[in-house]
Amino acid sequence: MRKGLIFSSLLIVFIGSIILIFTFQRENQIEAHVQVASNKAKQMTEPVYKTWEETAVIGGIGDILIHDWVYEDAETKDGYDFKPMFEPIKFALQEPDLLMANQETVLGGVELGLSSYPTFNSPYEVGDALIDSGVDIVSTANNHTLDRGEKAIQNAIQYYERVGLPYVGHFKNFEDQETIRVLNKNGIRFAFLSYTYGTNGIPVPEGKEYLVNLIDLEKMKEEIERAKQEADVVVMSIHWGNEYQRYPSDEQQLIANELAQSGVDIIFGHHPHVLQPFEWIETENGRVFVAYSLGNFISGQMRNYKDIGGVVSLQVTKKVTGDGVDIQLSNPEFQPTYVSNVGLKNYRVVPLEEAGDYGLQQAEEKYEEIMDHMFQWIE
Repeated sequence: MRKGLIFSSLLIVFIGSIILIFTFQRENQIEAHVQVASNKAKQMTEPVYKTWEETAVIGGIGDILIHDWVYEDAETKDGYDFKPMFEPIKFALQEPDLLMANQETVLGGVELGLSSYPTFNSPYEVGDALIDSGVDIVSTANNHTLDRGEKAIQNAIQYYERVGLPYVGHFKNFEDQETIRVLNKNGIRFAFLSYTYGTNGIPVPEGKEYLVNLIDLEKMKEEIERAKQEADVVVMSIHWGNEYQRYPSDEQQLIANELAQSGVDIIFGHHPHVLQPFEWIETENGRVFVAYSLGNFISGQMRNYKDIGGVVSLQVTKKVTGDGVDIQLSNPEFQPTYVSNVGLKNYRVVPLEEAGDYGLQQAEEKYEEIMDHMFQWIE
């Protein structure tokens, strides 16, 4: 009987040990499964950041100012053809990924009667040539926007919408005015804004303030803030300064600084009809590029630097990491241009360094002078 008790006790201990071992293994398995499940849940709830970097080149050109002798030279038996005027410089216009032009004269079309200075109205075919050359968007807020009234503006907008050329600066209604123009290139979103100092004394019709954006710093800052919510880069086209002055005024520099501190990244200036230097403005969020005036790209004006313009471009880099989005501007470049003609005929926009072939004396020296002038304020 004693042996039986010992055997029973040993059996109980043996079974108990097996149970303990099985329980321990089971608990380890459960714990391992819980840990795997926990890791998977953590991976699903934690944000996953994809680091990437992309670049795009943005460019700008100055005033498209169509005097009568320019559109008369473009006239054909079927209408107007401005494309040959841009052919010699087309290579430079197509290099940027995005290109903005300042359409100084309203494209109201021949139905309203074409006109020149002081109240301009130009053919739709000007826009056809810009599209063919590589222009992606036009700014339309300037001192000549109201030259031929609301009808010319609405005609121009109908044309732009028909051909798919984005515009900014004059608008068809308040809803159109409130819509931020955003173009996406290589994953970088560019917002385009446009304002002018005035309209040559022509009053904006009451209740139709959407017809043209007038410079108002508080309004501009509000729109800049909205643009920053929709885009990575904010580009401001602005009509300002003193005509025929080769350096910016104190007011231009003051406004540029205000816009830079408010979140604008790039400023393309117009109106002086001559080139004014480039500048970097440093802000707490990085540096802002300013082209105070890009001069006349094409016009009937001649001599005293009024027939010299150019194509400015710079590289925009967008870097996305777990820390956010970083935008960097770099590598500004400039291709100076010259508007040639022979007896107010055969208008052509040509590279300035090659303008000797088109009758400009000392073209190479003029090229060096212009490049020094434009880059004198930046490294």
